[in-house]
Amino acid sequence: QVQLMESGGGLVQTGGSLRLSCVASGIIFSINPMRWYRQAPGKQRELVAAITSGGSTDYADSVKGRFIISRDNAKNTVYLQMNSLKPEDTAVYYCNAPRRSAYWGQGTQVTVSS
Repeated sequence: QVQLMESGGGLVQTGGSLRLSCVASGIIFSINPMRWYRQAPGKQRELVAAITSGGSTDYADSVKGRFIISRDNAKNTVYLQMNSLKPEDTAVYYCNAPRRSAYWGQGTQVTVSS
């Protein structure tokens, strides 16, 4: 069974940084692309960042230049380094393995105060 466990969220001021982590189990992590999504209150879940099994990355325009996605295959973990945070980044952040897209973790709350 696929399990995804996100952590690292919290309350931070505008301009601050956070590093999110997501530990995956039940998949062969090293061969799976991974993605980070977020969902703000009253809004649809949106794709934030993606990383292929080979380490190529892609970002939503809204976070490009501020967020960095990375992975550690030895730890079955994908990270999201978030810098220069803005109030509009406030959301619950989720990781997902698109090849097993039905599985989601509980998410981690990120709140950016102005």
